Amino acid sequence: MTTALISATRAAEVDRRAQSPDRALTMRILKSAVPIFCTAAAARANSAGEPLSPTNIFAPASTPADTISGLSLLVLTITGAMFVIVLCLLLWAVVKFREKAGAGPGEPAQVYGSTQVELAWTVIPVLIVTILLLATARAIASIQNAIPPPGAVEVSVIGHQYWWEYHYKKSNVVTANELHVPVSSPVHPTPTFLSLFSADTDHSFWVPRLAGKTDLIPNHPNSMWIDPRETGVYLGQCSQYCGVQHAKMLLRVYVQTRDEFDRWLEQQSGPAAASDSTIEGRRTFESTACVNCHTIRGSTATGTFGPDLTHLMSRETIGAGAALNTPANLRRWIQDPSAFKPGCLMPAMGLSDSQLDAITAYMETLR
Repeated sequence: MTTALISATRAAEVDRRAQSPDRALTMRILKSAVPIFCTAAAARANSAGEPLSPTNIFAPASTPADTISGLSLLVLTITGAMFVIVLCLLLWAVVKFREKAGAGPGEPAQVYGSTQVELAWTVIPVLIVTILLLATARAIASIQNAIPPPGAVEVSVIGHQYWWEYHYKKSNVVTANELHVPVSSPVHPTPTFLSLFSADTDHSFWVPRLAGKTDLIPNHPNSMWIDPRETGVYLGQCSQYCGVQHAKMLLRVYVQTRDEFDRWLEQQSGPAAASDSTIEGRRTFESTACVNCHTIRGSTATGTFGPDLTHLMSRETIGAGAALNTPANLRRWIQDPSAFKPGCLMPAMGLSDSQLDAITAYMETLR
């Protein structure tokens, strides 16, 4: 009786040890698969509703972004199907060929030289790669071969450490960090074509909901285009590491109706507003090294190393999105830019409190 009980206990233990590694492996595989499917499903579900974030690639609002999103979904579908097939085959193999309790020593029968299997794992991957290659080539060609129509807006974009400069080619407008473009519609298409340049090191212009990443390389002009279909503010940033403040090289794209955009262009093309009440601040500004880096049209400041400040207060942010453009933040920025962006190339000028107040008051009139 005792001998039989011991034998049964040992057999159960052997069976448990034989099966527990298989079960553990199966659970690990399933646990690794669940987050992948949940993430893809959540992204796809939100693509038709509210975006997951202002930089959600699954909520395209422009033709180039639409093309990239469609290609991304095709790649996700194909690779997801491959993942499911491989996972099912792996689970089937784990269950079917697990070590049985009481099985004798030795290996199972070995099979060599299966022509069908070798053809399958050669032909199928070649077909998959060919499909992805053709789809990618078609997407790239449709974006890069676009020709600017007569009514297109053309803007030169220059990447600096760590801010963006915009020159509107058909008007006398220069601004920084906040790009304004007109909305485009099927009836009145108004795309915006961007010529991309770098003033120092590598940068990358990326507004996820409007277009893909496009690099700005020194001495190598590049280009891209957008045709946003909805008005609003679209967020982006430099996506190529360019220095210590790369993460705060942000940008905003303001998509406006055509009338609003034309009014903005007209307002931005004029000189800075003059005011007798801030004459002291203007004199202080023009008597310091500020004029070596910044331009204010209508004054003696003609520097090009830093952003054009002619209509500074028409912008919502300062420091390429580092802070809201409020009088308090503006004063702190003038006093010590490194308090917002350590490592930025604008030095602290060592101004007195009265000089700071005067210059800040003068800056507030630049609308």
